[in-house]
Amino acid sequence: MSISVHDILVPTVNRVFANTLVLLKKAEAFAAAKKIDVGVLLNSRLAADMFPLIKQVQIASDTVKAAAGRLSGTETPSFADTEATLPELEARINKTLEFINSIPAAKYAGAESRDIVVPRRSGDLHTKGLPYLLHFVLPNFYFHVTALYAILRHNGVEIGKNDFLGKFDNA
Repeated sequence: MSISVHDILVPTVNRVFANTLVLLKKAEAFAAAKKIDVGVLLNSRLAADMFPLIKQVQIASDTVKAAAGRLSGTETPSFADTEATLPELEARINKTLEFINSIPAAKYAGAESRDIVVPRRSGDLHTKGLPYLLHFVLPNFYFHVTALYAILRHNGVEIGKNDFLGKFDNA
Protein backbone atom coordinates (compact mmCIF):
# COMPACT_ATOMS: atom_id res chain seq x y z
CA MET A 1 0.00 0.00 0.00
CA SER A 2 1.29 3.43 -0.86
CA ILE A 3 0.22 6.69 0.66
CA SER A 4 0.20 9.93 -1.27
CA VAL A 5 0.99 13.49 -0.24
CA HIS A 6 -2.71 14.23 -0.74
CA ASP A 7 -3.62 11.34 1.60
CA ILE A 8 -1.39 12.80 4.31
CA LEU A 9 -2.17 16.50 3.97
CA VAL A 10 -5.87 16.81 3.21
CA PRO A 11 -7.39 14.47 5.84
CA THR A 12 -4.97 15.76 8.48
CA VAL A 13 -5.89 19.40 7.87
CA ASN A 14 -9.61 18.58 7.80
CA ARG A 15 -9.44 16.69 11.09
CA VAL A 16 -7.25 19.18 12.94
CA PHE A 17 -9.22 22.20 11.78
CA ALA A 18 -12.54 20.49 12.63
CA ASN A 19 -11.21 19.97 16.15
CA THR A 20 -9.95 23.57 16.21
CA LEU A 21 -13.45 24.81 15.41
CA VAL A 22 -14.73 22.80 18.39
CA LEU A 23 -12.07 24.39 20.61
CA LEU A 24 -13.12 27.84 19.45
CA LYS A 25 -16.80 27.06 20.18
CA LYS A 26 -15.79 25.94 23.68
CA ALA A 27 -13.89 29.20 24.11
CA GLU A 28 -17.01 31.11 23.09
CA ALA A 29 -19.15 29.17 25.58
CA PHE A 30 -16.55 29.69 28.31
CA ALA A 31 -16.47 33.45 27.69
CA ALA A 32 -20.27 33.65 27.76
CA ALA A 33 -20.48 31.62 30.98
CA LYS A 34 -17.81 33.73 32.69
CA LYS A 35 -19.23 36.96 31.23
CA ILE A 36 -15.97 37.99 29.62
CA ASP A 37 -15.40 39.33 26.13
CA VAL A 38 -14.25 36.45 23.90
CA GLY A 39 -11.82 38.97 22.40
CA VAL A 40 -9.78 38.67 25.59
CA LEU A 41 -9.14 35.02 24.73
CA LEU A 42 -8.57 35.72 21.04
CA ASN A 43 -5.89 38.29 21.86
CA SER A 44 -4.24 36.26 24.63
CA ARG A 45 -0.76 34.84 24.31
CA LEU A 46 1.33 32.46 26.41
CA ALA A 47 4.35 34.73 26.60
CA ALA A 48 5.01 38.35 25.74
CA ASP A 49 7.10 37.40 22.70
CA MET A 50 4.60 34.89 21.29
CA PHE A 51 1.79 35.59 18.88
CA PRO A 52 -1.79 35.86 20.20
CA LEU A 53 -4.41 33.22 19.45
CA ILE A 54 -5.71 35.10 16.39
CA LYS A 55 -2.27 35.06 14.76
CA GLN A 56 -1.87 31.36 15.60
CA VAL A 57 -4.96 30.61 13.49
CA GLN A 58 -3.77 32.85 10.68
CA ILE A 59 -0.36 31.19 10.54
CA ALA A 60 -1.83 27.68 10.70
CA SER A 61 -4.14 28.63 7.83
CA ASP A 62 -1.36 30.17 5.76
CA THR A 63 0.93 27.18 6.35
CA VAL A 64 -1.48 24.56 5.06
CA LYS A 65 -2.99 26.53 2.20
CA ALA A 66 0.51 27.39 0.92
CA ALA A 67 1.47 23.74 1.24
CA ALA A 68 -1.58 22.61 -0.70
CA GLY A 69 -0.79 25.14 -3.41
CA ARG A 70 2.91 24.32 -3.66
CA LEU A 71 2.43 20.56 -3.53
CA SER A 72 -0.37 20.51 -6.10
CA GLY A 73 0.93 23.25 -8.38
CA THR A 74 -2.18 25.31 -7.66
CA GLU A 75 -2.22 29.06 -7.15
CA THR A 76 -2.66 29.77 -3.46
CA PRO A 77 -5.25 32.37 -2.46
CA SER A 78 -4.10 35.23 -0.28
CA PHE A 79 -6.12 35.99 2.84
CA ALA A 80 -5.70 39.35 4.54
CA ASP A 81 -4.86 38.96 8.21
CA THR A 82 -7.77 41.11 9.37
CA GLU A 83 -9.66 38.67 11.59
CA ALA A 84 -10.57 40.13 14.97
CA THR A 85 -13.60 38.06 16.05
CA LEU A 86 -14.46 34.44 16.56
CA PRO A 87 -16.79 34.30 13.52
CA GLU A 88 -14.03 35.80 11.38
CA LEU A 89 -11.54 33.16 12.57
CA GLU A 90 -14.07 30.41 11.90
CA ALA A 91 -14.66 31.83 8.42
CA ARG A 92 -10.92 31.83 7.74
CA ILE A 93 -10.62 28.19 8.78
CA ASN A 94 -13.59 27.31 6.57
CA LYS A 95 -12.14 29.25 3.59
CA THR A 96 -8.86 27.39 4.09
CA LEU A 97 -10.67 24.06 4.12
CA GLU A 98 -12.68 25.00 1.03
CA PHE A 99 -9.48 25.76 -0.85
CA ILE A 100 -7.66 22.61 0.25
CA ASN A 101 -10.67 20.40 -0.44
CA SER A 102 -11.20 21.96 -3.88
CA ILE A 103 -7.91 20.64 -5.23
CA PRO A 104 -8.35 17.27 -6.97
CA ALA A 105 -6.16 14.49 -5.58
CA ALA A 106 -4.71 13.96 -9.07
CA LYS A 107 -3.07 17.43 -8.90
CA TYR A 108 -0.79 16.06 -6.16
CA ALA A 109 0.67 13.38 -8.47
CA GLY A 110 4.45 13.48 -8.13
CA ALA A 111 4.28 15.95 -5.25
CA GLU A 112 6.63 13.92 -3.08
CA SER A 113 9.55 14.68 -5.43
CA ARG A 114 8.40 18.12 -6.62
CA ASP A 115 10.91 20.94 -6.09
CA ILE A 116 9.59 23.27 -3.41
CA VAL A 117 10.87 26.75 -2.64
CA VAL A 118 9.63 28.47 0.51
CA PRO A 119 10.47 32.18 0.77
CA ARG A 120 11.73 33.02 4.26
CA ARG A 121 13.23 36.10 5.85
CA SER A 122 16.41 34.13 6.54
CA GLY A 123 16.62 32.96 2.93
CA ASP A 124 14.68 30.65 0.68
CA LEU A 125 14.17 27.07 1.80
CA HIS A 126 14.76 24.62 -1.08
CA THR A 127 13.46 21.11 -0.59
CA LYS A 128 11.43 18.30 -2.15
CA GLY A 129 7.71 17.81 -1.58
CA LEU A 130 7.70 14.94 0.90
CA PRO A 131 10.32 16.35 3.28
CA TYR A 132 8.59 19.73 3.00
CA LEU A 133 5.29 18.19 4.07
CA LEU A 134 6.63 15.91 6.80
CA HIS A 135 9.37 18.07 8.29
CA PHE A 136 8.16 21.62 7.72
CA VAL A 137 4.42 21.89 7.02
CA LEU A 138 2.94 19.42 9.49
CA PRO A 139 5.21 20.37 12.43
CA ASN A 140 4.45 24.07 11.85
CA PHE A 141 0.72 23.42 11.51
CA TYR A 142 0.62 21.37 14.71
CA PHE A 143 2.79 23.92 16.52
CA HIS A 144 0.36 26.78 15.88
CA VAL A 145 -2.78 24.77 16.62
CA THR A 146 -1.15 23.47 19.80
CA ALA A 147 -0.32 27.05 20.79
CA LEU A 148 -3.99 27.96 20.28
CA TYR A 149 -4.99 25.02 22.50
CA ALA A 150 -2.45 26.04 25.16
CA ILE A 151 -3.61 29.67 25.15
CA LEU A 152 -7.21 28.59 25.73
CA ARG A 153 -6.26 26.06 28.41
CA HIS A 154 -4.01 28.58 30.14
CA ASN A 155 -6.94 31.01 30.29
CA GLY A 156 -9.16 28.45 31.99
CA VAL A 157 -11.19 27.11 29.07
CA GLU A 158 -12.21 23.61 30.10
CA ILE A 159 -10.65 21.59 27.32
CA GLY A 160 -8.42 18.56 27.34
CA LYS A 161 -6.39 16.27 25.16
CA ASN A 162 -9.49 14.58 23.75
CA ASP A 163 -10.80 17.95 22.57
CA PHE A 164 -7.52 18.54 20.73
CA LEU A 165 -7.39 15.06 19.21
CA GLY A 166 -11.10 14.64 18.52
CA LYS A 167 -12.84 11.32 18.13
CA PHE A 168 -10.67 8.64 16.58
CA ASP A 169 -12.80 6.80 14.04
CA ASN A 170 -10.05 4.71 12.40
CA ALA A 171 -11.02 6.03 8.99
